[in-house]
Amino acid sequence: MKAIKTFLYRIFCGFFLGLSVFAPGISGSVMAISMGIYQELVRITSNPLRGIKENTHFLAPLGVGIVISAILFVLTFQYLFQQHEKATLLLFVGLIIGNLPVIGRELKKYRLQKRNVLGGLLAFFLALGLGLLAIGAGSLTGASGSTVSFLEMAVSGFIAGAITLVPGMSISAILIMLGVYGQVIVMARTVLDFQLTYAPQLIGLLAAAILGLVLAAKWIKRAFDKFPALANTCVFGFMSGTALGIFFESLYIADESFHWLLGGVLFLAGVGIATLFVVMGKYMNKRTEDA
Repeated sequence: MKAIKTFLYRIFCGFFLGLSVFAPGISGSVMAISMGIYQELVRITSNPLRGIKENTHFLAPLGVGIVISAILFVLTFQYLFQQHEKATLLLFVGLIIGNLPVIGRELKKYRLQKRNVLGGLLAFFLALGLGLLAIGAGSLTGASGSTVSFLEMAVSGFIAGAITLVPGMSISAILIMLGVYGQVIVMARTVLDFQLTYAPQLIGLLAAAILGLVLAAKWIKRAFDKFPALANTCVFGFMSGTALGIFFESLYIADESFHWLLGGVLFLAGVGIATLFVVMGKYMNKRTEDA
């Protein structure tokens, strides 16, 4: 009975972990920490060939939950991108802003130092600069325009995978900054419709993401253990710059269906959803500790 409960709980964790990965602004690593599975994920990704049987038992139910959340997310956001792209971007801005207080509370634990401030500012302007460059190229999300190539998908996947375990960093926000997020949603929807035209790009993205995750896991853990204040300040700066870049993109897009009332509602919904994830994560973590 306990084994069944554990299996179902991990599916539940996988479902919300998947949502936190796919929704820009919500950090999958922060959610994993909140649910008490972060250290186990770091251990497995740091040395995936050690204890394969135990790792499989741990990861399989998580994978089931992630797949379920991925299907629901793709179906929902493919529609939103097609019908309300501008308002959807404001939802993403709200999701990111709603998650910033989590990183801010972490920063309060450390003394303010010049190098940390400089690191945060550098990360902020780097993210904002990438966003402005993507806007100048025509699209930040990739929701419209030419199809992203296999190489672009693989490189984007590797970068996103490499930052997966960075607490506070959003994988989807990175894909937005790289200009491929919307295309990933569109391609995934075609696969759900059993059209395999874009399957190679998605496979390349996933394989490169796993490779990036495995290669970067040890270094990320070491950086946050050795320089926690600097690392968290950089994450705060990068996510702030990402939010501002996405907001500028929303101003740039010509969307005839857009109304500021709808945009405002979705922005507030994003802040609320991010806050709900934080509260829910704390509750799930407490349940895990009490079990």
